[in-house]
Amino acid sequence: MNGRRYVEGIGRRKEATARVRLYPGGTGIFTINDKPAEQYLTRMGDLDTTLLPLRLCGMEGSFDITVKVQGGGITGQTDAIKLGVARAILKLDPEKRPLLRQNGLLTRDPRAKERKKPGLRRARKAPTYTKR
Repeated sequence: MNGRRYVEGIGRRKEATARVRLYPGGTGIFTINDKPAEQYLTRMGDLDTTLLPLRLCGMEGSFDITVKVQGGGITGQTDAIKLGVARAILKLDPEKRPLLRQNGLLTRDPRAKERKKPGLRRARKAPTYTKR
């Protein structure tokens, strides 16, 4: 796929960052970090989640997709890839914006891990209270 023209979209979620490249005129090959997507995303439904923007736009199977994703966990990486795919589609066809926006695919999820507070075990978990 080197030397071919592509459209790139960057997606982020929690601590994960995904750089997604869509190669127009492809056959539907989907690789994540140089592995087949089916091998990288083993949880049920994760592969469907990442390809949701393509499915909604009716473009499934018309692109080769390569993804470099790092940081975070499985859920964060899956959602980062989904956002990256949606942003890449938007660069290809700006008229898809209302459809993607309506389904909430262009909004970055702002939730992040809450910081630990002093005197607590985690952000909100307090030590067990003992009367005696």
